[in-house]
Amino acid sequence: MNDMTLDLRTRFVSGMSYAACTVNVVTTGGDAGRAGVTVSAMSSVSADGAGPTLLVCVHHRSLAAERIAANGTFCVNVLRDDQSYVSDTFAGRFKDEVNDKFDCTTWEACEGGAPRMTDALVAFDCTLQSSQQIGTHHIFIGEVQDIHASRAGSPLIYANRAYGASSQIEGTSTLKLATEASAAKVTVGCFQTFAPFMMPQLLSDASNLRVKLIEGDHRRIRESLASGESEIALLYDMALGDGLTTERLTSLEPYVLLPEGHALAAQREVSPEDLADVPMILLDVDPSRDYFTGLMTGAGVTPKVAHRTSSLEMVRAMVGHGMGYALLATKPASPMSYDGKALVTRPLAGASEASGIVLAHRTGRELSPAAERFAQVCRARLKP
Repeated sequence: MNDMTLDLRTRFVSGMSYAACTVNVVTTGGDAGRAGVTVSAMSSVSADGAGPTLLVCVHHRSLAAERIAANGTFCVNVLRDDQSYVSDTFAGRFKDEVNDKFDCTTWEACEGGAPRMTDALVAFDCTLQSSQQIGTHHIFIGEVQDIHASRAGSPLIYANRAYGASSQIEGTSTLKLATEASAAKVTVGCFQTFAPFMMPQLLSDASNLRVKLIEGDHRRIRESLASGESEIALLYDMALGDGLTTERLTSLEPYVLLPEGHALAAQREVSPEDLADVPMILLDVDPSRDYFTGLMTGAGVTPKVAHRTSSLEMVRAMVGHGMGYALLATKPASPMSYDGKALVTRPLAGASEASGIVLAHRTGRELSPAAERFAQVCRARLKP
């Protein structure tokens, strides 16, 4: 069968798949409620007139289409090339895993009320100027009221039914080197707290590879694997869900972090019962929060969480200032916090099994040669 035997619509859809587009999340907010959807059909209309204008096309069955029309405002968030997970979330790919699509990143409110991604490549705050439905899609033309541009990054591109990234055109003298380097490129995800503890050495060992690193909590890294944004990742062996193949590399023992001079620091080890009445500084990232509180509740102790933070160094600083204790697994070499407070570590008595660190990739996906080489580096460095 050749192209001429296919109907015109099928040939049109197939042909348009080769047209590269930026990936954008269009959001709206107001009295009609907030909504958002991933679109590739976005274009400037004019930079002149009363104000600059652009257009987006949104399917008429999308909740976003109804609410854009009702709210009279929308924001076009152009995604960076490391934000495919945001695209997939608003396209409905993770609807079984994510209750609220807006939880996948952080937002600020535009002047008109539409949510704006705080870390989009660029965001256009628009007032709806006109709309028209053609076929299955509404064409919304918006007058741009404000523009929020980041200082760095490249756009996420969608073409040939796959994500991609733009690349700077190289001169002929560097083309061969650039081609060779791109063949050895791999994107690696890593859990954010132990990334600084392990990744620098791994990157040094893998200096013959071009490694793009993605850091985040477990949900962020799992989503990057599911979407294909990262090919391989280092994660804790906890709450990984389905669809991932894992290989255990090493483990980290949980311990108690205390300020120097604390009464419990005089003990050789500290039990959950010893900590029952001491305020806890909780590392509030997935899955650490549940793991560490679970160590306490598993021993019959309800932790008294005084403060929560997603930053490992903020936890260490708060402990250093005597605001409480923390349970951690990653152990930096320095016994000092960022601001120079002395810290003490003690084993957690009766702790459950250590936190396993695994190498993970999407089940059924064959690793590229570069990813397999990085996996070999991890095995050589981390496996006992």
